[in-house]
Amino acid sequence: MDYRVDQIDQVIQNAITVMEDSKVQVFEIAEAARRELLSLHKELEKVIAETTEAIDKVDKLEREYRLSRIRLTEVSRDFVRYTEQDIKSAYEKATQIQLDLMVFREKESYLRARRNELQSRVKSVELSIERAETIGLQMNVVLDYLSGDLNQVTRILESAKNRQLIGLKIILAQEDERKRIAREIHDGPAQSLANLVLRTEIAERMLDTNDLELIRNELIDLKTQVRQGLGEIRKIIFNLRPMALDDLGLVPTLRKFVQDFEEKTLIRTVFETTGKEKRLPSAMEAAMYRLVQEAFNNALKHAEATFVSLDMTFQEDSIQMTIGDNGKGFSVEQVESQARIHSQFGLVGMRERVELLQGKIDIESTAGQGTKIKIQVPIKSEPGKELGEHGK
Repeated sequence: MDYRVDQIDQVIQNAITVMEDSKVQVFEIAEAARRELLSLHKELEKVIAETTEAIDKVDKLEREYRLSRIRLTEVSRDFVRYTEQDIKSAYEKATQIQLDLMVFREKESYLRARRNELQSRVKSVELSIERAETIGLQMNVVLDYLSGDLNQVTRILESAKNRQLIGLKIILAQEDERKRIAREIHDGPAQSLANLVLRTEIAERMLDTNDLELIRNELIDLKTQVRQGLGEIRKIIFNLRPMALDDLGLVPTLRKFVQDFEEKTLIRTVFETTGKEKRLPSAMEAAMYRLVQEAFNNALKHAEATFVSLDMTFQEDSIQMTIGDNGKGFSVEQVESQARIHSQFGLVGMRERVELLQGKIDIESTAGQGTKIKIQVPIKSEPGKELGEHGK
């Protein structure tokens, strides 16, 4: 093709100008959202403080109202000891406290509703900021490519198109992973901590009741929630990268994963290895682990399998893995086509991981006859890291 460099340059410059303007607008939107978020946080803190104050006031008025009713009953029964004026005063006091109690109950209800509304708005604004930052990041990536040396355009088009696509996929995958981790933390530990704060406030109020058994039960519940939150955090840390992968290597980590999978899901599993184990480069071990993890999770979520197997064969210059299940099976072509349309990870993502490792993947599946995934990846032996033959 005969390229007009000046025309291409003009097109690229126009695109850069539009992208820069749009980037500024996105930044301004994000900054406005951050300012709104700051304002909402301040208002939310104020409303939470007022809500707590109103709750305490209602509790106090309820106690005073109970005492005033008792006092009214007492003076109403004893006509000898108390005068009509005493009865009238007791009645007026009880009535005034009752009115105050109604007012503060209404105030408490309004503040609770306002607090919930503000919390909902905070989440909405945080989501808007996250989206703006994601768009800004994507625009930066595009600008980096558009701002490159125009003299390299032809070379990029001819020899680095796939590399660019892979780079973009890696960046987007990193962003998706960050979002997933943020979601897990928000839906798990963050919610648990928020609930713990609320339960702690409840326990603090219980101290006024002197009901030790009730307080003890509440503290037991708090301890249980703390343990659950700690478990969620440990799960997130493990999912980021199993520490055993660096310390022990791929095979022991997979053996532990398979055992844990069987215990948690009650799906029978078998893991067998043949050949001499070799320690692989760290990135390759992580990629192989993720492939097995994805295949097992697919068998759990979609295949309705009762048996999953993993076979690993170490050869001189390659490693082979076969993951099979006895699930309901599926049409490989149809599932991969839908995954590409909806940008889902699944089988398409597994293929891309294997391609990055310069390996091959073959997926066999038929409705009602289970699924078998065969993966072969080239490796280079690292001196001093052969571990001998292993098998289950």
